[in-house]
Amino acid sequence: MQEHEKSRIIEMAWEDRTPFEAIEATFGYAEKDVIKLMRSNLKPSSFRLWRERVSGRKTKHKSLRSPDVSRGYCPTQYKR
Repeated sequence: MQEHEKSRIIEMAWEDRTPFEAIEATFGYAEKDVIKLMRSNLKPSSFRLWRERVSGRKTKHKSLRSPDVSRGYCPTQYKR
C-alpha cells in the first residue's frame, strides 16, 4: 500500500460520516483491516480515542444508518 493511500484510509476512518463500507468499497479494507491499520499507525491513546468514537456510531456503520442516506461522504466535501 502506498503512503498516500494509507493516509487517506486513516483520514476516512476519522471522518464521522464516512462508513466503513465506503472504505471497503474504495480500498478493499474491511472494518477489521481498518482497525488493524489504525492500531499500527496511531499512538495507543489516539487509537483508544478513535475506537471510542466509532464504536456503535450510526454514521460509521451503514447498517445502522437511516435508509435515506445513500452517500458515504458530505456532498460539499472536496469542493474548491
